[in-house]
Amino acid sequence: MIEAVPDRLDGSPRQLRRFWSDEFKATAVEQACQPGVNASAVARQIGILPSQLYRWRRELSGSDEPGQVAATVDPQSVVSDPVIEIIIGNIGVQVGRHVGEAHLQRVIRAVRSV
Repeated sequence: MIEAVPDRLDGSPRQLRRFWSDEFKATAVEQACQPGVNASAVARQIGILPSQLYRWRRELSGSDEPGQVAATVDPQSVVSDPVIEIIIGNIGVQVGRHVGEAHLQRVIRAVRSV
């Protein structure tokens, strides 16, 4: 009787698990947080899934909840492009240079209607 033993089990990962340094993670998150940058595109460029990059961002911000930013993170520390702040009533809107005019007009109309 001949017994066949597969080299790898069906459904098991094809590659070994990769480990990323904290410096690499921080650099990737910093790139993805730049204004006007598509985080998914950054993830594809460095060869990871976008969900992994979003997880690193949550971990580095110190927040456990998806979509939540830790209160200790200073928003100005992430922004490196010049920012214009528009105050309408008691609402402030910060705009980077990559925002299109049409989009900015929609935002201002929405803020005025509040």
